[in-house]
Amino acid sequence: MKFIEFSDCWYWFLLAAAVCYLIGCFNFAVLIARFKKKDIRHMGSGNPGTMNMTRSLGIKFGAINFFCDVAKGGVPALAAYFIFKNYCFAGTGVSVSDFARYFFGVFVIIGHIFPVTMKFKGGKGIASTMGLFVFALPCEEWWFIFLAIAFLALVLLYIAVTEWGSMGSLLGVSGLTVWQGAIFVVRYRAEIADFNPYVIALLMILLVLNLLTWLRHKENITKLLAGEEHHTAVKKHKK
Repeated sequence: MKFIEFSDCWYWFLLAAAVCYLIGCFNFAVLIARFKKKDIRHMGSGNPGTMNMTRSLGIKFGAINFFCDVAKGGVPALAAYFIFKNYCFAGTGVSVSDFARYFFGVFVIIGHIFPVTMKFKGGKGIASTMGLFVFALPCEEWWFIFLAIAFLALVLLYIAVTEWGSMGSLLGVSGLTVWQGAIFVVRYRAEIADFNPYVIALLMILLVLNLLTWLRHKENITKLLAGEEHHTAVKKHKK
């Protein structure tokens, strides 16, 4: 295991933040809709994301968009793992890759939600956030992928049965956040007791990821409470 000082590599993280933000700005929903000669931003809810794609263009295009956004959120985390997997922050037992995976991911999500290419009016970040979580831990422990897939399957089943797409999405992101946060709390319990800044920053990033998706869904939450939220019926949207 090699040790590095953050002060010696901070500019690499700054560059990574910029690159990941630009990756996040690339919106697959807009691109896929253009193949149909449509603008997803002027259809349905106007949100350029999986749920609106499913409602507006059918489950096939919604699924394509979902998996593209999952890859967008997950691949940068995978890259961060392989770049930093053999490094620890100097003077600590904290793996650089544990921090870097979520650091890369949060900027992808910020770019997705607030893309400079779309006047800062992007999607809601659910699929990309789930992609980040699905890739982040299985890249170090391959069998975690089965837990992640099982969790996603439960989320999709919840949405199919209840037809509450936004609530299922929020519960999914929250559940994945708690799962991965709990792993790092156990892994770094000694460092947390000593207020290690890298571990605190990692946990704060997890919190920010969760807050971003909930805040982006504030209108959906208001509609849910008022009983006015749109249903996401899978059978209805097969095209």
